[in-house]
Amino acid sequence: MRKIKEYIKKERKETSLLIMCIPAPVVTLFVVSVISMNLLANKTLLQLSWIALDGGILISWLSFMCMDIITKHFGPKASNKISVLAAMINLLTCLIFFVASIIPSNANDYSAFDGIFGGTWFILLGSTIAFLVSAAINNMLNWSIGKAFKNPDGKLAYAMQSYISTFIGQFCDNFIFSVIVFAGFAPVFWDGFRWTVLQCAMCALTGAAAELIMEIIFSPIGYRIVKGWKERQVGKEYLQYISESR
Repeated sequence: MRKIKEYIKKERKETSLLIMCIPAPVVTLFVVSVISMNLLANKTLLQLSWIALDGGILISWLSFMCMDIITKHFGPKASNKISVLAAMINLLTCLIFFVASIIPSNANDYSAFDGIFGGTWFILLGSTIAFLVSAAINNMLNWSIGKAFKNPDGKLAYAMQSYISTFIGQFCDNFIFSVIVFAGFAPVFWDGFRWTVLQCAMCALTGAAAELIMEIIFSPIGYRIVKGWKERQVGKEYLQYISESR
């Protein structure tokens, strides 16, 4: 029992220090992108016999880029913690949206507003599970791939870390979400609307490819951010605490 208390105390201190050390713009963009993904996932952008895409693919690349930046500088454990924080903030935001949607108003017809911001519980469930699982996969892959390079801080190492982890992580995110929501719950709650497993797989594959393209375009920005953090010794207190506690 004592060891558990000591572990919890250590983790609380570590997490508090981490939150203070990570620059606010990256965390802010990360959280906003997670919330936006949840809202955009309500709309199917394309549905054919072999492929279907939802609106979440328009912003999910930003979430993975932020995770790659945090993982590169602070490590996968830190990135996992921020991912959990983002998921919790997203759940709180969805709760506030839901409360706002069920409050009656005679000022105007807010049915469209209520339908979008009221949300759908199984979309929230699917997006949360998919996000947390894919985040853990992405962060661990990113960190492991970087360790395989002789110069883990070089451009090539960062590029390979970002490209491979993003593609695989995005595939897992899209596939898990699609199966849970569009193949699992949608046929029951949306009058028979459904995606086939093939559509889910192709959505995951196509979405991952699209996100990979975005990652290739924007990864130089991520690399410059990480390089700048290292030069300015951003998060020195957290990194030192982690090193000493090992």
